[in-house]
Amino acid sequence: MQTGHVTTPFGRRSMTLALVKGQLDVGASKSTRRVEKWKVFRDISEARERFGLQDRALAVLDALLSFHPDGELDPEQALVVFPSNAQLSVRAHGITGTTLRRQLSALVDAGLVQRRDSPNGKRYAHRNRDGEIEQAYGFDLAPLAARATEIAAISQEVAAERMRFKRAKEALTICRRDVRKLISAALEENASGDWDAIEAAYVAILARLPRNPRRVEVEAALDEMSLLREEVVNRLEILLNAENMAGNESQGGCHIQNSNTESINEFEPSSGKEQGEKSRPELQLAGSAIPARRIEPMKAFPLTMVLRACPQIIDYGPGGKIDHWRDLRAAAIVVRSMLGVSPSAYEDACDAMGPENAAVAMACILERANIINSAGGYLRDLTRRARDGEFSLGPMLMALLRAGGSTEKLAG
Repeated sequence: MQTGHVTTPFGRRSMTLALVKGQLDVGASKSTRRVEKWKVFRDISEARERFGLQDRALAVLDALLSFHPDGELDPEQALVVFPSNAQLSVRAHGITGTTLRRQLSALVDAGLVQRRDSPNGKRYAHRNRDGEIEQAYGFDLAPLAARATEIAAISQEVAAERMRFKRAKEALTICRRDVRKLISAALEENASGDWDAIEAAYVAILARLPRNPRRVEVEAALDEMSLLREEVVNRLEILLNAENMAGNESQGGCHIQNSNTESINEFEPSSGKEQGEKSRPELQLAGSAIPARRIEPMKAFPLTMVLRACPQIIDYGPGGKIDHWRDLRAAAIVVRSMLGVSPSAYEDACDAMGPENAAVAMACILERANIINSAGGYLRDLTRRARDGEFSLGPMLMALLRAGGSTEKLAG
């Protein structure tokens, strides 16, 4: 092999330390395994962006390989090919001389071929009397044989990355379709809730995607869109459950019962005194023929928005994080006990607002615990106003968002 020494290019072409290193690495290579030249070419084509190559460079490499007579590259044999520029141009689909020289330089800089220039810069070979090549000047393909394993590994990595990128884009397409159609269905059927805010969050997520996103950007958008889809589904589930309970109440006459499936008693028992404190209008009407005044259910807000407005409650979630509504409800139980709010007061809030909104109210109270004298009394006041249809969590959350420096509109 003609790779045991370092050669410099002819003419004005400069020599770099990277070229020296490449020649030394090939010369020090101990690989003796023959490799299929077209398999190496396919691997390079797969990973061409990693090597900084254009399509034209692949056409030139294909032409160079076609001048090697064997189907395999044998590290034990001379691998120098010496076609003229005219011959290379024909086999590279007629590219111009300027483009040919530029792409040859790109292949050399990428470390895929090496120059073996003659004293006058021409490409030719010396043969013995038997016609065998003794010395050749041109382009050495030995780096392809020496780096075949490395090139194959890069090719597999690029293929895997491309597959992950494709699947992330597919998942994002499905997720955004789900959110878009769920929002449209809610708007068409006049479902209660601030769906304009949810739609604004949807548009904001897509607006952050650049025209040609990378995989990490697509996956980040997918994470946000998945959270938004979860919020939409949770909100619709709450509305549907409320409709089902309303239907059951109409079938059962005026019998009123606690519809909170996650009673506070499951987490912490209340004392007899606290149970005796209950004098809710709903309970006084049980057995009476006078129906209670129906109040529209409080609208829910996206969990991501709640956590931005009330970040302190995250520390009280399971494992110090809150990923779902059930985590927020569990954190609210801890905060309720810490702030001295009685179980009966919190259970009343759950009945009046719903478990999720009651947990949000506790998160808001935690954020302003330093200026609230009695957390329990404050929560009871909010509960009373919620029963009368005079309280909404929206202004409280927006005030906290503004106080925290957030300027986003119901977030995305």
